[in-house]
Amino acid sequence: MQTRKYEAMTLPSEFADYTQQLMGRELYAILEKGLQEETPVSVRLNPFKTEGGLEGGEQVPWCPWGFWLADRPAFTFDPLLHAGLYYVQEASSMFVCEAVRQCLEKGLVSKSPLLAADMCAAPGGKTTALCSALPKGSLLFSNEPMKQRASILKENIVKFGHPDIIVTNNYPRDYRKTGLSFDLILTDVPCSGEGMFRKDPGAVDEWSVQNVEKCWQLQRSIVEDIWPNLKPGGVLIYSTCTFNAHEDEENVQWIADNLGADFISLKTLPEWNITGALIGSQPCYRFIPGRTRGEGLFMAVLRKHDKASDDKTWNSSANSTKTKKTGSDHPKWFNPNYGEFTEVEEKGIIRAIPARWSAIYNNVKKSLHIIHAGIEIGTVKGKDLVPDVSLALSTALNRSVFPQAELSYDDAIRYLRKEAVTLPLGVPRGFTLVTYQHQPLGFVKNIGNRANNLYPQEWKIKSSHIPTSASSLPCHPIVP
Repeated sequence: MQTRKYEAMTLPSEFADYTQQLMGRELYAILEKGLQEETPVSVRLNPFKTEGGLEGGEQVPWCPWGFWLADRPAFTFDPLLHAGLYYVQEASSMFVCEAVRQCLEKGLVSKSPLLAADMCAAPGGKTTALCSALPKGSLLFSNEPMKQRASILKENIVKFGHPDIIVTNNYPRDYRKTGLSFDLILTDVPCSGEGMFRKDPGAVDEWSVQNVEKCWQLQRSIVEDIWPNLKPGGVLIYSTCTFNAHEDEENVQWIADNLGADFISLKTLPEWNITGALIGSQPCYRFIPGRTRGEGLFMAVLRKHDKASDDKTWNSSANSTKTKKTGSDHPKWFNPNYGEFTEVEEKGIIRAIPARWSAIYNNVKKSLHIIHAGIEIGTVKGKDLVPDVSLALSTALNRSVFPQAELSYDDAIRYLRKEAVTLPLGVPRGFTLVTYQHQPLGFVKNIGNRANNLYPQEWKIKSSHIPTSASSLPCHPIVP
């Protein structure tokens, strides 16, 4: 079990003066006290790989898959984290699930499959939360402009395992070339990080008035860049992890006034201790440490004015009729419940794209830098097709296609460190799916006297720490 030492936090004087004036003395005192307290630990289960329960966890009320933990485990050494059964996410950020649920309930977005986007997506927490809350069959674009952060995003999306996500490494303005018209867009915009002061002490050192000024301008430009891709009547979820009104209330009011949108009011319960707007009277939702059980978050939901009749609502069934269904060359690899897949080969990598949105994929790959889409089946090497970890971790995988080898906890950690593992006797030669507690981790190639570890080099556990035993890991998701 990891423990943390908390030292008294010295806040920048300019931050303290402004924030106390904004919040008032009483609320600021609550925040100041909360920032000195221990950070709550929470995880969100993957509903596509679990049955929604967590032994010993306390339910986060605004997210059906969110749970607080009593202590912070050594998450790095839990194979089920790497298998994508859960994601470590602070509870405030899970509010996006409740926002989407209420938008669906109010009829603000259709309950049929949607076309959605997360524009500032790394490391992937809100993307995976959004995917969990969208109607079945929806297509989600997950975008991150920074290359290194986009690689981390891809890893987390692959581990999540849902085939209806496209990951891109672009600036939001690049999306204008695609002609895509989204039903819902999430912009968790880069911010000054005030809400992360407790979780990340480095954020205190990086804070400055100049950075706040830079951030609120960047945030407006991001929303302005992607606004043409939000359909008339579409929903924008705007969020930051900061407290100041320049990046929060002032920005969403600017969006409403200058781009044309109405605010959407969400129902919250008093016991959630969510704070409303600190300036103005528009419906906004603030999570303040010390008052709310989570880190600092601001969120507002807006609906774009419906000025046009050219509603381009995406419909998966309508789209699929325009798509040539070539089928998969490897249909037996996939669970038939996921429908048809179309295979594409690009630079030796073979992807399986759900047929119902393959026309969209073929269109946008001309103008976007796609780093992941659907399921990466594998890489062609000579006469072999080396299966990709994306296939192993996909919820669409028909596991019975590959020989399987169940690993002990110690061997699972060796595998995740990209070390040699010993397979049980009787495992046939060739590509083998390795599992831990019957949950896929990836592939090895069994060549008889040894097994070549095919886990991605860039994903491997680098810590030399001797891992805790499996029995001391408190995350025990309930799986089918």
